[in-house]
Amino acid sequence: MHLERPGPDPDDALLAAPAIGHMPAYGNAHLAMLVLLALAAVVLVRWARRTEPAATDRALRLAGWALLANSAAWTAWGFTPWAWNLEESLPLHYSDALRFLVPIALITQARWVVVVTWFWGLTLNMQSVLTPDLNYFVWVPLEFAEYWIAHGAGVLAPVVLVWGLGYRPTWRGYGIAYAATLLWAGIAVTGNALTGANYGYLNRAPAGPSILDLLGPWPQYLLVEAVLIAAVWAAMTLPWVLIDRRAGTPLSGRGGLVRRSVPAQASSSSSASRSGPSEVVTTRR
Repeated sequence: MHLERPGPDPDDALLAAPAIGHMPAYGNAHLAMLVLLALAAVVLVRWARRTEPAATDRALRLAGWALLANSAAWTAWGFTPWAWNLEESLPLHYSDALRFLVPIALITQARWVVVVTWFWGLTLNMQSVLTPDLNYFVWVPLEFAEYWIAHGAGVLAPVVLVWGLGYRPTWRGYGIAYAATLLWAGIAVTGNALTGANYGYLNRAPAGPSILDLLGPWPQYLLVEAVLIAAVWAAMTLPWVLIDRRAGTPLSGRGGLVRRSVPAQASSSSSASRSGPSEVVTTRR
């Protein structure tokens, strides 16, 4: 359930009760969360690199299960009579999908979900982190916490998976992530057509300031956004491809979606029980 609600619109006045509060963009609360996310990213990457791999995987699985339970509970909360909001309660925003993809990535480290989390978490999700439009409808502390749990995990998970655990996207992974994005857009457009809502901001732009303002009016910004996403994601893939080609980093898992380079500290700490760093790269989940 996404908490970024577009501003008042005469056409959707009957869809939900008015907001009871709002978090100002770049106010004290927003700035505090940005600082906290930056610090957490540094700490978690250092932890992942320095911790024995089995312990790291175990901790990430526990975190993933906790996030998954929280996501299910929060989605169910949106369907309760006091929280129901047609514009927000259906899990059709990209952030709603990411809310479930992040824990799946942490629990399974499945290659397809790792690459989708990498691209979505550090681009689509960043709009909600850098230009939040957070309105409160029922209980401010809970809604604030859930907003930042979802979007914060969307940033921290790919950072840990890539810089901490050594996963690197390939061009094939890039293609899978882009295809998943188009598929979810199709699902959201269908939901919008059936409900008159605006999930994914595919029917109109947000009323408040957002990154979309830089891309032109609707529907022009949809095409610009699609091209821009393709270009930005290519820029997020190319450096890893060049680095891995130079280093000879092997593919990891089926499908060729990622390569895997285990940090030196983790490799050395597990060398006594495994045949060597190259085996860790190709066999560790």
